[in-house]
Amino acid sequence: MHEPRLNHVQCLDTQGLHRMAYWEWGDPANPKVLVCVHGLSRQGRDFDTLAQAMCDEYRVVCPDVVGRGESDRLADPSGYQIPAYAADMVTLLARLNAGTVHWVGTSMGGLIGLVVGALKNSPISRLVLNDVGPVVELDALARIGTYLGAPSRWKSLEEAADALWAISQGFGPHTREQWLALTRPMIKPDGDGFVPHYDLNIAVPFRGLTPEIVKAGEAQIWAMYDSLRCRVLLLRGAESDLLSPATAKSMTERGPRAELREFAGVGHAPMLHAADQVAAVREFLLRP
Repeated sequence: MHEPRLNHVQCLDTQGLHRMAYWEWGDPANPKVLVCVHGLSRQGRDFDTLAQAMCDEYRVVCPDVVGRGESDRLADPSGYQIPAYAADMVTLLARLNAGTVHWVGTSMGGLIGLVVGALKNSPISRLVLNDVGPVVELDALARIGTYLGAPSRWKSLEEAADALWAISQGFGPHTREQWLALTRPMIKPDGDGFVPHYDLNIAVPFRGLTPEIVKAGEAQIWAMYDSLRCRVLLLRGAESDLLSPATAKSMTERGPRAELREFAGVGHAPMLHAADQVAAVREFLLRP
């Protein structure tokens, strides 16, 4: 396995500047750029398998969204929201100096990509939305709220892996070796043990979501989705509790009319490690 390069870019927030980390694979001079953005409490190393499969064709860039992984933490937790993340990504795209960008976004990363893709003159020409759409099911938000931001400490990598697996069944089947590899970047040493490698305060704006706020946001996100002018591939775990079959079907019928691929035995969200998942993304992105 090749190791990625770790870089940083400075981004603006309400208190000044913060550094956003990003992992880079492939030829840094390659004009073909693939940006892969992770889910709510995850980080950029989730995409190691996909990045290795794509880095001969692309310069693959996998950011740690602010507050996660190797990126800075924000002094003001209200900045942990999609519009601010999208602004950070625009700064990243300027750093990458790419005329055209392909984007893979898992859950939150898909919503960020949707926002950036809907901007006038957006460089995104192909967009993969991984188990997310304009309608986010409230039961899934409630499930995520049971663990997001909860203080945790583990004595070992193995103990952390077991705890994270208990809340990650939707990711689908993984070998123990695969899950340990996915767990390592998710934790950091802290005294005699390990703690989550994200700012627990990312949960502050999340806890402020009400059904009314979520419902109001749906109309705005549908409007952005309908305005997309890029090709869209929608991935869905067949057992997902976040992206319903009805929403997925609507996404194939309106706006960019996404292509839909579903994966059996997976919930929210496919981790893009399984061969069939990687192949689906690769075929879509490289299709003439």
